[in-house]
Amino acid sequence: MSEETKAPTEGTPEPTSAGDLGVTPDDIRQVLKDHVYDPEIGINIVDLGLVYDIQVLPDEKKAIITMTLTSPACPVGPQILAAAQRWVHEKFPQLDEVEINLVWTPMWNPSMMSDEAKDLLGIF
Repeated sequence: MSEETKAPTEGTPEPTSAGDLGVTPDDIRQVLKDHVYDPEIGINIVDLGLVYDIQVLPDEKKAIITMTLTSPACPVGPQILAAAQRWVHEKFPQLDEVEINLVWTPMWNPSMMSDEAKDLLGIF
């Protein structure tokens, strides 16, 4: 019998869903959009296209944010990463851990920005 189809044994807690934590990836994405900006550009990291994926692991009370920066040499990179982690912790104290997974593949480029961000920067 596969792990997914096994019935829980007596005394084994049922898996917790993201809803039980009151946190979804979309909730986290909205916090990042509302509060975490690239200070050099003045646009939030979601509209810049820096956030690639968000996972909520309810059993571990953990969120994993997979993201990048505009370049590996981004001088405000540490500030952006710390702000992302701090705001998610602040808005969702029920999470024990907020992990930032910084990746360089795919490499960020301006085409990843939202239309709103492109309009703000005059990119057509």
